[in-house]
Amino acid sequence: MIDIGVNLTNSRFDKDRDDVITRAKEAGVTGLILTGTSIEESQQAQKMAQQWPQYCYSTAGVHPHDAKSVEDLTLPHIRALAATPEVVAIGECGLDFNRDFSPRPQQEAVFEAQLALAAELNLPVFMHCRDAHERFIDILRPWRTKLPAAVLHCFTGSETELKECLDLDLHIGITGWVCDERRGTELRDIVHLIPDDRLMIETDCPYLLPRDYRPKPKSSRNEPQYLPHIASVIAQCRQQEAAEVVCNSRATTQAFFVIGPPETL
Repeated sequence: MIDIGVNLTNSRFDKDRDDVITRAKEAGVTGLILTGTSIEESQQAQKMAQQWPQYCYSTAGVHPHDAKSVEDLTLPHIRALAATPEVVAIGECGLDFNRDFSPRPQQEAVFEAQLALAAELNLPVFMHCRDAHERFIDILRPWRTKLPAAVLHCFTGSETELKECLDLDLHIGITGWVCDERRGTELRDIVHLIPDDRLMIETDCPYLLPRDYRPKPKSSRNEPQYLPHIASVIAQCRQQEAAEVVCNSRATTQAFFVIGPPETL
């Protein structure tokens, strides 16, 4: 199985990144996509991916929280990273109207600039949307047919929002949010609506430690070793065998990011 959302550049991993990778492998996780959330962290993610070739890959992009730092919408640094073999998608990009760490007009401009870059380079996009669904869809829709593939990662929206995303032929990333009996109830009820060939799984670590994991970890830090648990919960909600979810999501992920071959991931 492949974890499509790993924030390995996060400072919470500074003391034991090698051990995190080792534990992931021991848990049966066969590949990681390291998330780039700013120019600097995209550069770090790409360098980290080089340390574990054919196991780690990375994305290059600017999260809406960091959109305020972008001065050149041609994104030369992201373009340069996209030319490296480790980078398999543009992003994390999108909109976040929940925290508004960047002004909304700037978020929108930087999101669209990254969609344009992905379309030009024929790369998939790795996207974020929080409390901004309508504007997110409005901006994305004109670009969708120009993009080879697009995933909305860490989906936590409503059934209506899910159906609108699927209508745009988006892939959907599901995290440990589905394991949360307080906030994840609606997601548990609708995750079965995602077709097998559009579903991908992720931890979004170090965030979103599965609340129902037992024995309860001593640390609140999430990491890729918990991906099999997330996959099993998703399988229960979809009334499928865990092995089926793992197999389908792995094939879907390999096709989306154009990585493989299957025997290595």
